[in-house]
Amino acid sequence: MPPSKRSKPSSSSSPSPSSRPTESETPAETPKPTDNVRPSQVWVLAKIVVAITKAAVLLALAALQCQLSQRTLSPVYGSIPSSLYHEKAMLAVGVISWLGRPYLQQYLPSHSSQFLALFALTIPTIQFFLFRQSSILGPTIGPLLTEALTCLPLLLLSIFNAAESLASLDLSRFGQLLADTLPLITSYALFNVADNTATSLVHKYIASTRLLTSSGLQYLSGLIYARISPSKLQLLAFLPLLHSGLYNVHLPLPQTTSVLETTLLDHGYALLDRQESLTGYISVLENTRDQFRVLRCDHSLLGGEWRRDHTAKIRQPIYSVFIMLEAVRLVDGGLSKRHSAFLAAQEKALVVGLGIGTTPAALIAHGINTTSVEIDPVVHQFASQYFSLPDNHTAVIEDAVTFVQRAQIAEEERLTYDYIVHDVFTGGAEPEELFTVEFLGGLSELLKAGGVIAINYGGDILLPSARLSIRTIKTVFPSCRIFRETPASTSPREPPSDFTNMVIFCTKSPTPFHFRDVTEADLLGRGDFAREFLPPRYEIDEEMFKADAREGEGQGEVLRKGKTGGLREGQKRSAVDHWGIMRGVLPGVVWENY
Repeated sequence: MPPSKRSKPSSSSSPSPSSRPTESETPAETPKPTDNVRPSQVWVLAKIVVAITKAAVLLALAALQCQLSQRTLSPVYGSIPSSLYHEKAMLAVGVISWLGRPYLQQYLPSHSSQFLALFALTIPTIQFFLFRQSSILGPTIGPLLTEALTCLPLLLLSIFNAAESLASLDLSRFGQLLADTLPLITSYALFNVADNTATSLVHKYIASTRLLTSSGLQYLSGLIYARISPSKLQLLAFLPLLHSGLYNVHLPLPQTTSVLETTLLDHGYALLDRQESLTGYISVLENTRDQFRVLRCDHSLLGGEWRRDHTAKIRQPIYSVFIMLEAVRLVDGGLSKRHSAFLAAQEKALVVGLGIGTTPAALIAHGINTTSVEIDPVVHQFASQYFSLPDNHTAVIEDAVTFVQRAQIAEEERLTYDYIVHDVFTGGAEPEELFTVEFLGGLSELLKAGGVIAINYGGDILLPSARLSIRTIKTVFPSCRIFRETPASTSPREPPSDFTNMVIFCTKSPTPFHFRDVTEADLLGRGDFAREFLPPRYEIDEEMFKADAREGEGQGEVLRKGKTGGLREGQKRSAVDHWGIMRGVLPGVVWENY
């Protein structure tokens, strides 16, 4: 039987049903690109986020530790000596960490990040022992050596591990140049952001709680390091932590405070109170032998008074310059009857910078309506609690620049003052922004036409920075007379220096002025001490402060907002000199144990 036509093969015929692919055999559709790439992209993105986050946290902790290092050094060396080499040292460490990474990989142990927490938690103990050598090391070498053994190695390890975290990303697909340079650029940018942020946050929130103190943040950052890179090595931090909890007097704990009180009493000083605050470490100390009390801010004294006469309404200050500031009332510009009780009750005074409140207390005792402006609330608290500052005055806790700006804006309600006392010297330096033409011009606007301003300047008056400050003051106030606290020394010094307090008395009128005689009422019952130091005696010729062309100074050069570099440079040398002076006022053991 012949085969049927259906069974004949034919090249042109359609495949039989049995030869057609079934549904299960149908070739899969070509996948869309996103179906395979999306999980890969998410994974890559997650790796990038984790690497950048780890690097950012490490750099933020390192930046915070560098800020805390400066704050912990300041009570022992002062803020300016502590910062002399700080920025340069950080830059050097950054360059070594970033550019020397291939060499560090050879010499640093693997998993070096595991050492970060141990080192961070040990830093307060290392500082404790190094601070005890401050009198030997001095204000120049001491801070640099301390940071070289504490925050700088931590900074190097942190930057190195941050760069390693970023380098772990495979960026070769973007080109070898980008793969090599992106971790460097990213870590540098992250550290700059972290450093600026840490500076701002520390200044704003420091000491707002017990945890947010310098020591508290040191340990908190150490614990965060431990969380990022856990390791059994962290158990080795037990002994340093135990030592700090029992003996490290820099921690504000009941046990360590008791140790501090005992240590100071052994050297003749009683600790009445202490607290870290906005401007630094603040404490009240009393000399039990010579019977005087001082208010300390870092490595400087904001003032002090003798405690021998327990009946005195206003106690004698230990520094005569605070008595001389009261001579702002003695300027006689044709209003010689100003000192009468009737007129005094109508007068107003503004004091910028409180200290222990010696000058405000005297002005209040004379019946003058007095306003004090102080940036640090703890300074005002301690001045009221432990010194002679009375309550019957207007206390403004605010930055002086902000206060003056607000006062200038309040046209209709603007208060003007008969007397202004500008006394902001601390730590061997003056806040730069409070000596600018803009700030002094604002004070001039708040001073009445017949008013008087007294400005306390402390430092080496032979330096260009002193001449620059005086020229700035003279630019705003046309008539000034300058007096030093003590007579000039006749002993030659090498290099030449003349560190002293001087008070610049000025008026808004170009007419020369003189000082009236001191009366018994001016003394406020303080006897011969006030009689000797209240009237200004040691006048300085203004010619001394004219610009010196040999120093590259211009006659028209003055301090302006954002242009205070000339003052800053001079303050570096003054601050180092001031450190030595303070070590002569109080023994080293008192400064080291804070």
